[in-house]
Amino acid sequence: MPISSLGVIFLMNGRDIAVFAARTADDKKATDIVIYDLRGLSDISDYFVLVTAHSRAQTRAILESVARELKRAGIHRIGQEGNDAGRWVLLDYGDCVVHIFSPDLREYYALESMWGDAPRLDWNQEPEVVLPRRKTGTDVA
Repeated sequence: MPISSLGVIFLMNGRDIAVFAARTADDKKATDIVIYDLRGLSDISDYFVLVTAHSRAQTRAILESVARELKRAGIHRIGQEGNDAGRWVLLDYGDCVVHIFSPDLREYYALESMWGDAPRLDWNQEPEVVLPRRKTGTDVA
């Protein structure tokens, strides 16, 4: 359950990771951003985030932004898969899996046809997710 303080929600669960990833992808100009709520429908993950990136550089920017900011918050990915051409990347955070596709591979894999009956999470209507910052040895009091 997210911890709330003064209307700010701190990232704690798969739903929050999904919303954060969707907003980060949107900031990097990804298109066709969808979050599927798979709770009770899949043992793989609770949330799938699907985004379309239109270049290798855009794929890399989305990947690096999501991974970097979540890592800074102390949330580490379980795994990463993908192809060297940057046409598809999967970031596995356990309760949330983020898929970054080129347009042709998104159509080829057609995850929407597999999970299309799952409820969609309207990430634009979700409260802002603010990542907590881990204290490091370099933080000044």
